[in-house]
Amino acid sequence: MVRAPHDPGPHWGEVGIHGLHRHREWDLVATADAPELDGEGEEAWFVVLDDDRIVVEDTTTDLSALRSAVALAPPFRAHAVRRGGSLWVVGARRIETVTLVDDPGGDAVELAWNGTERTVRIDGEPTLAGVPELERLAAARHRTYVVTASRLAGTTWEFSVSPL
Repeated sequence: MVRAPHDPGPHWGEVGIHGLHRHREWDLVATADAPELDGEGEEAWFVVLDDDRIVVEDTTTDLSALRSAVALAPPFRAHAVRRGGSLWVVGARRIETVTLVDDPGGDAVELAWNGTERTVRIDGEPTLAGVPELERLAAARHRTYVVTASRLAGTTWEFSVSPL
């Protein structure tokens, strides 16, 4: 009896073989019972800094009840959504923060280094000024890079570094 050779080709109709999975959006998802937030809206965005301060992005409400549901070490960014009554779901992901001693001004910084030329934008506007602290952080990770940073509170900034 002659057997047909094994077909190693793609089998697109089979379950689980139809693309790449999405990157995980949250490092942790938790529920919180927060009756003190009744009447305070349906969702909230906040950041918890290294010193456990809560920076609320879209309201002035005290969100400590939602923060206590998150078992991540700070710093992290969280999004909470009311699911009914006093039940909230909180998604949180870790972030990196830095304290910039030399304030670059503005609330958003984009910095790129391609190995020969540096480009800096502060609040979307090109500038010749540099941000040495961000440049040092990025250069320690990659030879060429893009840094984005956004002010969280005072001199504390959230940042990310990507290779160019």
